[in-house]
Amino acid sequence: MTTKAERKSKGVYGKWDEEAMRHAIGAVRDGTMGIKKAAEQFHVPKTTLLRRLKKKNKIALGSCKMLGRSTDLPEEIENQLAKHIEDMEARFYGLTLMDLQKLAFQIAEANNISTRFNKEKKIAGYDWVKGFLKRHPEISLRSPEATSLARASGFNKPQIAKFFELIHDIYEKNNLTAARIYNMDESGINVVQKLSKVLAKKGKHQVGSITSQERG
Repeated sequence: MTTKAERKSKGVYGKWDEEAMRHAIGAVRDGTMGIKKAAEQFHVPKTTLLRRLKKKNKIALGSCKMLGRSTDLPEEIENQLAKHIEDMEARFYGLTLMDLQKLAFQIAEANNISTRFNKEKKIAGYDWVKGFLKRHPEISLRSPEATSLARASGFNKPQIAKFFELIHDIYEKNNLTAARIYNMDESGINVVQKLSKVLAKKGKHQVGSITSQERG
């Protein structure tokens, strides 16, 4: 009495070749047809096709840099986004978490990237934001210091050089010594709008954000 395996080896199960199997695997993986139809079309056993597909999926996963959920946006685009965050903060226009979520969605839409972002709200999910910050530990959420537009626009090399020239002339004209110079802090009513936390480079000593005016 022959076994089931022996009967299969003598029947159609032993008549398929590797080339047909490769075509069947390719058809299933690119979505052209399902497993059952591919097995019939290329005359290969369905169970063997399924086993080969599982094996290839495991190999593909093993070659990935990261396991788990997809990052949605490609690594290169994420790196550019991280650089953009640092550039915007350096210009006193740091991005909030909501800004990041909206920008990520817009980038995906503009580049026709398939993601799991919320199409109704047109933002990336908070889980993606957490993953993004984990993949880019150099960026963190910071509380910025209010910086008026006048101060930001006036903080440049020519203006600073002019300031030190003027103060040098005053010291010389009034014969001021270090013992006669005192540091005083401004005080007054705070009319500055409350600022949201922004994304900035971790470890940066001071983070600013543009406001209409400053305290004092």
